[in-house]
This record gives sequence, structure tokens and C-alpha cells, in this order.
Amino acid sequence: MSTTSSESYSALESSLRAAGVDLDVVEARLRAQRIETPSWGYANSGTRFGVFAQEGVPRNPFEKLDDAAEVHCHTGVCPAVAVHIPWDRVDDYGELAAYARSRALAIGAVNPNLFQEKDYKLGSVCHPDARVRRMATDHLLECVAVARELGSDALSLWFADGTNYPGQDSLHERRERMTACLSEAYAAMDPEMEMLVEYKLYEPAFYATDLADWGSALLVCQHLGERAKVLVDLGHHAHGVNIEQLVALLIGEGRLGGFHFNNRKYGDDDLIVGSVNPFELFLIYVELAGAEQLTGAAPTRYAIDQSHNVEPKIEAMLLSVMNLQEAYAKALLVDRDTLAEAQLAGDVLEGHRVLLDAYATDVRPLCAKVREDLGASAAPIEAFRASGYRERVIGERQGVGVSWA
Repeated sequence: MSTTSSESYSALESSLRAAGVDLDVVEARLRAQRIETPSWGYANSGTRFGVFAQEGVPRNPFEKLDDAAEVHCHTGVCPAVAVHIPWDRVDDYGELAAYARSRALAIGAVNPNLFQEKDYKLGSVCHPDARVRRMATDHLLECVAVARELGSDALSLWFADGTNYPGQDSLHERRERMTACLSEAYAAMDPEMEMLVEYKLYEPAFYATDLADWGSALLVCQHLGERAKVLVDLGHHAHGVNIEQLVALLIGEGRLGGFHFNNRKYGDDDLIVGSVNPFELFLIYVELAGAEQLTGAAPTRYAIDQSHNVEPKIEAMLLSVMNLQEAYAKALLVDRDTLAEAQLAGDVLEGHRVLLDAYATDVRPLCAKVREDLGASAAPIEAFRASGYRERVIGERQGVGVSWA
């Protein structure tokens, strides 16, 4: 840590300890933070209008792991990578898992693709044609087998299924079809595997999305069994939805399975997490940290799901992770005792001020120190730029990089 950074940390340390913060506990919890990065976040991406290619983008799943390892190297908290099938399909999944281990990584959730095949025009597991539903279910079963080979403990599901017009299909029958297909996949999972069920308000379905909100996802999970849990994507809600409240509800039901962290301004924008509404991110972590404090363990899987369309892939991922580290650090600094006293006393303003005090704390020196404790970089983006990694892979990776499309 530089002299200036060391001085900043010392000043923050003195201030926090004087305020009664058990900084040793806070730092230990920050060192234990784990964030799963997505393989597709390192690939070329874009919008419905086109894909914007960048130099040095990975050409295969192995090179995606190389980039993910670079993010873990500089942050210290990203030891797992989610994969997407068929985008990350290989001939030998044992080889891919071994390569991940050689890069100090593990494979995270396996994400089936149930939205790009032409047959899925009217849906996948909800499609009115039994042949298409069979095709979708077989892909789910394939991904369960892939997860087994890769050592993954989660199947992460998002469906584009829905309808665009009233009368297009039976809403009741679509739900029945979905639960039948998912029940078959759930039964095929190993006992240690979880099924994470994601939802989305709209797009590409504009009249009725089959899994439109956390409630519809929760109902499906309750139908399937205890190892089916809800996955929350921060960009998949209507404007004004109180995400931190629904997080608290799902934690209370024991059904919060994971996050796809990103940020949005209008719709499912998949922007860098914390870039638009960092206070919301902090409030979500307040709920997560509170649940963690009660149970002694993280209540969910923390993962990133973003499309870095115009910004450099690895640097964008680094910034996302840093924002998650800082949001978590601020949440850990909330004076829970004073907050509880204010809430019980009905002191509305004081309860709000307790949160604002924690949110206003500049935790960057603390997070930098924790990263260094982990053998990572105090300033990840600057260290990455100085490493020469991007320039090297641009020279090595000739040809067209892979894309999510």
C-alpha cells in the first residue's frame, strides 16, 4: 500500500475504532466475501441492434477463464466463474474444470440457453408444442450432466418464455407446462445441487412473461422443492420496486438463492453494478449483511451478470467487483444496536441517519487494505493497466473473439 493509502487507512481505522466498530471482524468478513463472475461478461456483447467487437476478447472458454483469473488476481474475492451452455460448450468438460483449477478458479453456476434457438419463438418449457418442450427439457438435463462434470453445484435458469398478445396461449397451461419440465430437471440434479430460478418483468415477452416477478418464481420453487431458490437480477424489475424489501422477504422464507448484480436506468440495461443507484446497492447489502450476522454465513450466491458493450471487459468487471466490496463494507459498518434502538423507539429520522452515516463513510482505504491482505491489488484497475495483460492478449488472440450471441 502506498504511503498516502496507508495514511488514509490509519485515519479511517482510528475513526472507526473510536466509534466502537470491531474492525477485525469487519475485515475478516470482507476477506471472506465471494463474487462469481460470468464467462459471458468477458466476451463480445452488444444490444439487439448489433454486437460491438473488442480487441483481445477471448476466443474460447479457456481464454475466458484466463480473464476471470486476472480479475480474481487483482480483487482476491472472485474464485468462481459461471458458464453458459452452449456458449461455453467444449468436448471435454473435465479438461475445462482442470484448467479452471490450474488458474485458481472453480466453475460456478451452469446457465442453460433456452432463448436463442429458432424453435423457441413461442417459448421453451412453456411452448404449446410438446416436441419443443422436450427439446428444452433435454437441454436442461444436458446442463445438469455438464454441472456434474464441471463440479458445479447450481443450475441457473432464466426463460424468455411469454406471450405478446392476449389470447396467444393459455396462461394457466403455460404454468403447468413449465412446472412439469422443471420438475424433471430438478429430479435429475444431484443432492448437493441447487436450482436457481430467475424472473424478468418483460422482454422479449411484452404481454405476459411466464416468470415475471419474484412471487411467480417463488411459487415455482415451492412447487419444485427445498433446493429450488429464487435468483434476483437487479435489472429485472419495474421502476420503483423496493428490491431490498423483497430480498428481506426471500431471506425470511429461506428461498434467496442468488443475485445477478448489475445496474439499470431504464430497463434490463446490464450496466456496471453501483454505477446508477449505489444507495440501493448499499441498502440491499444492509439486508444481506444483517442476515449473515444472524446466521454466521452468507445467505446467498453473489454473482455478476453484465454486458460490457462499450467499456473494456476486464476493467469493467474489476470496477463492478470493487463497487460490491465497497457496498458490503459500508453495510458492515451500520451501527446495528443504535439502529434497533431507533426503530423500537419509533425514531424515524435517527434510524435513517444511522444508515446514512455508514453510507457516507469512505471505505476505499479499508477495501484496498483488505485486498492487499488477500494478496491482491490495492488499486485493481491501475494495477491491471500497469500489468500489460491487455496488450499481451491483444497480440496473442488473433481472430474473432467469442460473443454471447
